[in-house]
This record gives sequence, C-alpha cells and structure tokens, in this order.
Amino acid sequence: MIDFKKFEKYSRPGPRYTSYPTAPEFSEEFTHKDLIEFYKNQDDNRNLSLYIHLPFCRSACYFCGCNVIFTSKEDKKVRYLQYLKKELEILKKHLNTSRVVTQMHFGGGTPTFFSPEQLREVISMLKQTFVNFSDDAEISCEVDPRFFTKEHMDALKEGGFNRLSFGVQDIDPQVQKTIHRIQPYETTQNVMQIARDAGIKSINIDLIYGLPHQTAKSFHNTIEQVIKLNPDRLAVFNYAHVPWLMKTMRKFDESTFAPASEKLVILKDTIDFFTTNGYKMVGMDHFAKPEDELFKAIEKGELHRNFQGYTTKGGADLIGIGLTSIGNGVDYYAQNYKDLKSYETALDEGILPTFKGYKLSKDDEIRQFVIMELMSNFSLNIPRVEKKFDINFKEYFKHDLPQLNEFIEAELLCINDEKIQVSPTGTMLIRNICMPFDAYLKKVPENKRRFSKTI
Repeated sequence: MIDFKKFEKYSRPGPRYTSYPTAPEFSEEFTHKDLIEFYKNQDDNRNLSLYIHLPFCRSACYFCGCNVIFTSKEDKKVRYLQYLKKELEILKKHLNTSRVVTQMHFGGGTPTFFSPEQLREVISMLKQTFVNFSDDAEISCEVDPRFFTKEHMDALKEGGFNRLSFGVQDIDPQVQKTIHRIQPYETTQNVMQIARDAGIKSINIDLIYGLPHQTAKSFHNTIEQVIKLNPDRLAVFNYAHVPWLMKTMRKFDESTFAPASEKLVILKDTIDFFTTNGYKMVGMDHFAKPEDELFKAIEKGELHRNFQGYTTKGGADLIGIGLTSIGNGVDYYAQNYKDLKSYETALDEGILPTFKGYKLSKDDEIRQFVIMELMSNFSLNIPRVEKKFDINFKEYFKHDLPQLNEFIEAELLCINDEKIQVSPTGTMLIRNICMPFDAYLKKVPENKRRFSKTI
C-alpha cells in the first residue's frame, strides 16, 4: 500500500502546463501587430490546428473554470456568429489559410447550446476560410449532454466531425446538486447512443475528482457506472479550485472537499480501475483504449500537450478563433480578448482581436520542450534534448536538477545520463516534478502563486 499521507506536502499551487511559459506570463505588450508578424513568418509547410471558442451557456456549473457567458437570449448567439465571420475575414488577410488543417476543435461554453443550423453556419464559415483539411483530420466538439439532440449530431456529422467529448464530471446526485449540474445517467447514456448510431468512433468522457462531497467510495461508483458506457477515451481532471478567478466557485463550502491524501487515493483507484479494465493511462489525466491513437502515440513517445489537453497532432500551429481563445506557434502564444465589447471593437476596426501574448526566448523553448515531454510521456530522453538545442543538459540545468532529489529519494523518478524516468506513483505528481524546470516560478514566492493546487 502507498502511504499517501506522506505526499500531502506536495499539495501546493502549481501550473497544469497546458503551455510554457504559462498564461500569467502573457503580456498586453504583445499586440495584433506582433501576431501578424508571426503569421507572416510561419512555415507554410507546417500544419494548422484550429480552436473555435463558442462561449455561451444557459446557466453556471459552479466548478467550471472556463471563460463563459451566461445567456438565454438568441440574439446574442446570432450576433456572435456575425463577429466570428468578421474575425475569419481578417484572419484570411494575414494567415495562409490554404495550409493543411489536421485538427479542429469546438470548445466553450457549450457549443451545442447553439442550434444545429447555427453550428452548420459556423462549420461552413470555417471551411470556406480553411480549404484544405487532411483526410485524417481530427474534428471534435465538446458536448454538454443536457444540450444535445440527434439534429445536433446530424449537423456535426455533415461537417466532418469524428470525435465528441461529453462532459459528465460525476454521477452522484449530491455532488451534482452542489455543483449546480443535474445530469441523470440516462441523459448521458442516450446521447452516447445517438453518437454511436451516427458512426462516431472516438468518444471521450470528462470526469472531475476533488469536487465537494466526493469520497473515494462515491467516485468509485461513478467510474463503475461510466465504464458501462464504453467510452474510447476518458479525461479525469483534478478539480482546479480558483475562487479568486471564478466567482461561482465561492459558493462551495471548502470543508466539503476531500483532503489531498484522499484525492490521491481517488486518483490511484481510478488509474487501477481503468488500467485493469482495458485502458492505458495517457499523460497526466487521460485514459485510452489500446486501439486509440493516443495509446499508440505514447508507445512511440509522440504524445503532445496543448490547451485542448493531449493530442497526437504535434508539429501544427494552433490558431485560436473567437472570444478568449488561445493560439500558439513555435515561438509565441497569443490570446484573444476575454470580454465581448473589446473583442467586437477590435473586429469593427478591422484588426485581429489580440488581447495579449508572449514571444518565447531560446531558454523558454528549451524548458518548454523538457516540461511538455515529461507531462506527455513521463520520461525525457536527455541526448535528444542536447542534440535538439545544442546544450549540455546537466550543465544547463545545474541549478534545477538538485530540486529533483526529493522525488528521487521518494522513488517518484530516477535519473541517469540517458533519461529521466517518472515512476508509476510519480505520474500522479507530474506537475510537481515539472515545476523545478519552470524558470518563472522561481521569481514568485509559493504563497503568492495564483494557481490551483497540484493535488
């Protein structure tokens, strides 16, 4: 038995590393002019990955950390689509939109809160702008099962969508009531059937552990029920409690959260349950069936991580479209405005709605590579890093590597001249293991770090 009590000390604020440098380092000094310059200099042989943000929800789920707008007004959605069209028209002036698209993802908000006809309109706009989708492009959509019909499925299927991600979070009635998201098991079951009947072969289910009133026992019941739905992938996220950012999270009584040691028990039980039932753990919080391309990617050491989580579509420039969306290339990140008024004003002025961004230095690129390799594959090929960046690894990181000693002593990882290898237990603390390589964390005292806790 693992003594998880001794790992409670690792429950400290830390990034999820969907990017490096992380979003707090993004600056408003980075403008649309900088982004245009990056677009101009991009390699036309590099593929494109598209992220489209559809921000509206009917009501708040109190756990949610996404950028959403709550509305029941139809005219808001109609207006938003008009501005999406404007953004695409401006984008086309600055970006070579004939480049091959290998991935497209609709996120939110609740994309399927838009009507089937509105989704068709968005898909049409995108395909008129980006004219070269690869035959094996992954085209996916986040789905709230409470807002999904056969008509939605028909519209997505016609648009070439081949992957859906259903938000479930937890099926326990008390947890659902507390998080303000009542979603009967039968609702999820029904929409899964609609997707399967339409021929969707890649279905993901999102779960969250660490929510109010969850226990190891109650969450085990949830995963036992969910596996009966036979998803191809699962994402089991650690709840990120950031009440200073998200007002709805202030509604939770923090005394109802499981302690860090029990959260680790939940995670360990989840890993054991899914891996003994035919799934492979992929990265920090994903599970996939052996025939899934995520599984194949981790076996080849080719898994990548971006703002949508884990992906096999590496080597592509991510283009963020819509309110608050984030894009990135080899050496930059760029984020659109987070409020509708600023977003619309920029587009009315005929400029890209860039709110802030970041230009990566050489050091950023090296550390980004190291962190993303560890986050994705739980190992790092040291000679590969040295060859790629022309550095001596141990010399370059001589001030950082000693910080890994505590993880070595706890048997969470081992290091030799060839590689860093994270142990199975260490995978549960992978964020902590990556933090010594983060140059920006060193500038901020731990009690001032505005991140969710790693456990």
